[in-house]
Amino acid sequence: MGNPTAAMLVIGDEILSGRTRDSNMHFLAGELTKHGIDLREVRMISDDEVAIIAGVTALSETHDHVFTSGGIGPTHDDITADCIAKAFGAHLDVRDDARAILQAHYDKSGTELNEARLRMARIPDGAALIDNPVSAAPGFTLKNVHVMAGVPSVFEAMVASVLPTLTGGSPLLSQTLRVMRGEGEIAGNLSALAADFSDLSIGCYPFQKDGAFGANVVVRGADGARVDVAVTRLARELDL
Repeated sequence: MGNPTAAMLVIGDEILSGRTRDSNMHFLAGELTKHGIDLREVRMISDDEVAIIAGVTALSETHDHVFTSGGIGPTHDDITADCIAKAFGAHLDVRDDARAILQAHYDKSGTELNEARLRMARIPDGAALIDNPVSAAPGFTLKNVHVMAGVPSVFEAMVASVLPTLTGGSPLLSQTLRVMRGEGEIAGNLSALAADFSDLSIGCYPFQKDGAFGANVVVRGADGARVDVAVTRLARELDL
């Protein structure tokens, strides 16, 4: 059997407007790769109820795990928790365990746990909390959907909290061969290599440096020995 699969739903008008650059997808992809979970799809959507419900429903039906980022803060446009609850028909309200976490956090800092901040303690029935060691307000897991904050430092901390609870597969190993030739010159070699090593992923990524053209050939797979054999063969064929 192959590795478990995952999808990501990046939520936020600020991402789609270009005001904020998303870094969470890049981080998640790297962490999932190390854990043996294959990230197969990423969608970016606005803070829109219909879009969020449709997106999470579709992705949760076709992947083993769905990770969301954004929209679980204290303001009126933070609607992700509401939408996840509606998608799965779960009741949503302030939950005692989440409230206690926030109360302890704000008491420690001498800040009031007001109605706006209390919004972050609204958790769907049946969901498990995701620890947030950065700013306390928890994320949550409902079914196979892991709901996390959009702020990169918090998102990364939540991923670190979630991943140990998930069963992964074989970590994907990779090697890169730097070739100072154009893609057109090595395309035939790559096609033959891909045919003979169908269990591996072989990608070619062109670059330009100091006026010279080249390509980074990246060979990926779960079997390190197979990756070694493929890279060694290609290097030999290209006289590298």
